[in-house]
Amino acid sequence: MSTRIAFLKGHGTENDFVIVPDPENVIDLSPAAVAALCDRRAGIGGDGVLHVVRSAAHPEAKEMAAEAEWFMDYRNGDGSIAEMCGNGVRVFARYLQRAGHVAEGDVAVATRGGVKTVHLAKDGDVTVGMGTARLPEGDVTVSVGERSWPARNVNMGNPHAVAFVDDLTDAGDLYSPPPFSPAAAYPDGVNVEFVVDRGPRHVAMRVHERGSGETRSCGTGACAVAVATARRDGADPAVTGTPATYTVDVPGGRLVITERPDGEVEMTGPAVIVAEGEIDAEWLTGSAG
Repeated sequence: MSTRIAFLKGHGTENDFVIVPDPENVIDLSPAAVAALCDRRAGIGGDGVLHVVRSAAHPEAKEMAAEAEWFMDYRNGDGSIAEMCGNGVRVFARYLQRAGHVAEGDVAVATRGGVKTVHLAKDGDVTVGMGTARLPEGDVTVSVGERSWPARNVNMGNPHAVAFVDDLTDAGDLYSPPPFSPAAAYPDGVNVEFVVDRGPRHVAMRVHERGSGETRSCGTGACAVAVATARRDGADPAVTGTPATYTVDVPGGRLVITERPDGEVEMTGPAVIVAEGEIDAEWLTGSAG
């Protein structure tokens, strides 16, 4: 009988993931295997894979094991490795709750972007402490076709270029990465957000995620958008001493982002597990071959 590999499927504001529980880190998830899992026609389908591993069992997370029992070994849909995924960490925490590893309340999750504190609320929403935003200096430009816009460089543990446009259709089809300049601003590529205003402290966005294409939502992107919009609006909580909260609409739903005076950015939104099953290990090996 073929070896079976357990999996689940979940999403956060329709940013969807294949969840692979692997506490002892024994499953070889090569880039090709991840891409096969995320293939929406020939695989399970998802924007990425949440590889669930005990921190102590993963070489990249051992040093965080004392702070966080579980490590989110996140992979983009093309198999590449990412530092952090905001929607992913909410779904990751929801899986830990479903599996009985954690209860309602606060849980620490190790990521390549550091240890994140996640709060599982009774009402079903999940809040993630996303860390602080860095705003590298220097002008950045992003382009679609013949049009270009200035963009704000925001780093949320991963790189973002936030451009304010007149209409979300200005972003084009987002099948391929929007060109940016200067190249030195993002040596490893960038997530690009196109943003329009919807009302006071309320914006909407579309995003091209590095390694995944356009997705229905991007948590770190929504945080980057909120911070960039606050600065555009003249709001800096570190200066005013007052938290800045923005509602960010994404194609897959709505996220609420708050930047506190101490710089911590918090993201609140839903996280849902929709299915679980088993993968045939022979299929996965063959697909990755």
